[in-house]
Order: sequence, then C-alpha cells, then structure tokens
Amino acid sequence: MITKVVLAKLSPTMEEGTVVKWTRKEGDKVKTGDVLAEIETDKANMEMEALGDGILRKILVPAGGKAPVGALIGVIADPKDDIDTMLKEAPGDGSTPSTSPPASARPTGPTSPVPAEVPPTGASVEQAPPAPAGPAGRVKASPLARSMAAQSNVPLASVSGSGPGGRIVKRDIESWLAAPRPVAPAPTPAGKAVKPARPAIPVPSVRPGTAIPLTGMRRTIAKRLAESKFTAPHFYVTVEIDMDAAVSLREQLIESEDVKLSYNDLVLKACAKALTRFPTVNASWTGETIQTHAEVHLGVAVSLPEGLITPVVRDADRKPLVEISREVKDLAARARDRKLKPEEFSGSTFTVSNLGMMDVTEFTAIINPPESAILAVGAVRKVPVVKADQVAVGHRMKVTLSSDHRVVDGALAAQFLAEVRRLLERPVSLLL
Repeated sequence: MITKVVLAKLSPTMEEGTVVKWTRKEGDKVKTGDVLAEIETDKANMEMEALGDGILRKILVPAGGKAPVGALIGVIADPKDDIDTMLKEAPGDGSTPSTSPPASARPTGPTSPVPAEVPPTGASVEQAPPAPAGPAGRVKASPLARSMAAQSNVPLASVSGSGPGGRIVKRDIESWLAAPRPVAPAPTPAGKAVKPARPAIPVPSVRPGTAIPLTGMRRTIAKRLAESKFTAPHFYVTVEIDMDAAVSLREQLIESEDVKLSYNDLVLKACAKALTRFPTVNASWTGETIQTHAEVHLGVAVSLPEGLITPVVRDADRKPLVEISREVKDLAARARDRKLKPEEFSGSTFTVSNLGMMDVTEFTAIINPPESAILAVGAVRKVPVVKADQVAVGHRMKVTLSSDHRVVDGALAAQFLAEVRRLLERPVSLLL
C-alpha cells in the first residue's frame, strides 16, 4: 500500500512550511503515528506523523526545503510497490521544494531562547573559530542562515560553521544568538551610582539594496495585519496611569515574597478583570453579529528575531496574578524556541503589546483579528507630578487602546480604560 506524505496544515494560518529535519531516512521502516519530520510553520516548529505503515521510499523535499500546504513531500510504500508514476506526477500535487541547499536541522529538544537582556558584566564567552571564507573572502553560509543573520544583526565572520566544509547553517546562528556576550562596563564617575543598563535591542544590519527573503512568519504578519488595518476602522484612546502604588506593591512582592512580577503581569491581570466588566470589548465582529466571548483569553505579544508571535494565557480572569506571571514567562521562552503548540498561540480574545522595556513612552498597535481591541503599553517613568499643590516625583505609565469602531465606541473604550486605570492604581485588588 502506498501512502502519500503530504505537508499538513499545522497551524491555523499556515500556508507553507519548511522541513527542518527528517527523523527517518529513505529506506527506514515507519509505522502509523511515527514522527516523520519536524516542520517549521509560520508560528512554531511542529512534528508531522506518518499516516501509514511501510518503508519511507522517497523524500521529495530535503531538510531546509519549503513546500506549500498539501504538497507531496515524501512517499511511504512497500518495497514491491511501484512509485515511479507517482513521482513523475509529483509536481501536479503542488509541491514546490526550495532549490536552496538544505539548512541544518533544528534540534527537537529544548534549546536556549534568544537572550532578552544583556548578560551580567564580566561574563566570559569562548569564541569558536570563524567560518571559512569562500571565493573573494565571502563567508560560506546557507541562504537561510544568511537571512537569519541579517535580521538579527549577526556578523557572519564571527560565527563558527558546523555544516559541510565549515558552512554556516541555521543551528549555528541560533547558537550564536543564545550565547552570552561580554559587555564592556562604562566608566563610572566618582561618587555616582551605576544605573542598571536596559535590555540590549538588536538592530538589523542590512546592506542597502539587499532583498531580504520573507519568512513564513513575516508573510503571515503582513497578510493578517494589513487585513486588520484596512478592514477594521481603528481608533485610539490614550490614558495616563498613576503607577506609584503598583511600583510599591511590585517591590514589596519581589523583596519579601521573592515573586518576580513584571509591570506587564499587573497590566495583564488588570485587563483580565476589566474585560469581565466590559464584555463588548472582549468580542469579535462577525459581519452579522457582535460575538462576545464567555472566556478571557489574553494574547501577549512576544518579539522574535523573525517577527512577532502572541502566546495566549487562557482564562486569565480566573487565574491568580502569580500564575499569570509564571505562565507568561514559560510561554515567552518556548515561543523564542519555536516550541509552542497551535492551541498556545491561537484563540485569544484580547491582546496586550508592551514596549515599555524598550523605553517607549507610548505607541499605537494594530488589532489582532478577529479581536476587537488591543492595548499598547508604554514605559513606567519617573516624572514630576502635582500632589496637594506641590510638585513631587511620581511614576506614570501611558496605555493606548486600539479599537475596532464597528464593535467598540469611544465612550466604551474610555470606560474600559478607566477600569484598567482604577485597578492598577489600587493594585491590591489584583491579588484577590
């Protein structure tokens, strides 16, 4: 019996996939349910299982190759079965494997996430010998590795290649990104305290005139957000929140309870509670109705070198603040490893996007369809404020709600933000 190995739709928005690696080679016996390959979708790396028993007779798309959903990428059959006719007709299945040289396989086990902040001063790094140069001094690297390096500002000359002949492949870029980097301490003037450094923000290094290949993730981001921006009539409402009490509560929890809460954790919990009071904000436009959601599933925007992904904290209104904090950290780490399951990055009803850690004061975000609103969160800043007719130092944070005007009106957006502000200015209620 012949079984076609067809590239399955492994995420809700997947249109094509990249074969990261085959876990079986041609000639291996396979059984139904065996993991055949690891596929890189637009969101994460997923395992693809065999749907039949037999021998893996042919691999049509090698590791590093791309194909659209539904394409024939391999054939399972008994040794006596004639598969020549099927192979001749393979292009008719829509298979369009990449002609670029195969990239290395991403390991199936946990890998180190892309570092989100600068390592401690004084950390040492053992530098591997750089990859050999090709003709005219050009560093040998696969096209996928070059694309990743360009997007993540990785100097190829400093990366050690583990591919054939010292060629730099995808895992080499990932290893370089995961390794800590030494940071030279800035001279400190006598008598002045050292201010903690903010997280390092990688700046893409792209030569002018260079065409940057589109990843599956970038294609999906472009399609969905363009559809959102040009379909949903966006409007924006901004409020400033007094964060003095939230800053104090967070510091107390960190010092006395060793609970590593972030300001974003507090914002998420405040949004979850506020959405239960304003179900129309926790809703979607269907064309015929406004569908409110019984559950509060919060999407949390996480930045990756190749784009953006929104892991989902499900039933956030029912979870304690500490549990939300732990879950967000776990989801973000696995998102950077591309190890999220489809149900962990789909089905959100409201999204929070925070750029405060990058010292952004305020910004507007594009709604994540089919949601009707998204909250953009700025930095918590020390600013001069007036208290009891006296100028004092206070902590303030601006948040901006982007809303779909087909679902949310201006007054409703203002009322929702007023509730979020009330909860953050009286943060003890977030612990209940």
